[in-house]
Order: sequence, then structure tokens, then C-alpha cells
Amino acid sequence: MAVIDPRRREIWDVNFDRTRGDEIRRLHPALVINVRNAGRLRLRLVVPITSGNPQFLRHFWMVGIRANATNGLDHDSFADTFQLKSVSTDRFVRKRGEVTSDNLLQEVLSAIALCIGLTAPGRTA
Repeated sequence: MAVIDPRRREIWDVNFDRTRGDEIRRLHPALVINVRNAGRLRLRLVVPITSGNPQFLRHFWMVGIRANATNGLDHDSFADTFQLKSVSTDRFVRKRGEVTSDNLLQEVLSAIALCIGLTAPGRTA
């Protein structure tokens, strides 16, 4: 069996099942955000990506992602930074693509900063 090694900026389908309450469920794309040297376990920090209503953008924790051939998304979507998770690499099903835009990655990281109470340049809660 091949070793799965998701890397920062990559978008993977991740199986989030066995969830509770309002946690994201089922198979969803997710953006890997941890840096390479963070942690020694087979875990990755991911931000789940969901489809939905463009009104999601009124929430500071939602970051719009336009679908394109590079990221492998089927339709315009939203990174739900409030659902940041550390997940086992066993949950990763298949790689879809990657985020090549530094601006988009920074938007996601800034939204996470706001979710945990840090000041993020250019964004307000």
C-alpha cells in the first residue's frame, strides 16, 4: 500500500465520517495547510471545503475558492476555516489538485487567525 503524504496547498478528498453535532460530514475536499516540519505523527491540518450559497462570504471565516483545473474543484466553493481540523492521513482518499495562489492561501490563513482571536492584516471579524 502506498504511503499517502498530503502537502501544504494540496486539495484532497477527505473522509470526515464519524462526526458529532455540527462537524462537517462525509467525503469533502479539504485544503492541507500545515507546514512540512509541523508534527511527527501521520496527521495533517486541513480546512474543509464546502459548496453552498454565495452569502457564506458574509462570514469572516468563509473564504471563496473559484473552481479551476489546477485545484480540481467541481464548482466554486468555500473554505470553512472555523472547521480547521487535524486528521489522520488514513482519512485522505484522493488528491484533487492544489492551490497555487499565494493570495488565496493567505486569505485562508488570515481567516483562521481571526477564528482564534489573532489580528489578521486586511480582514476584520
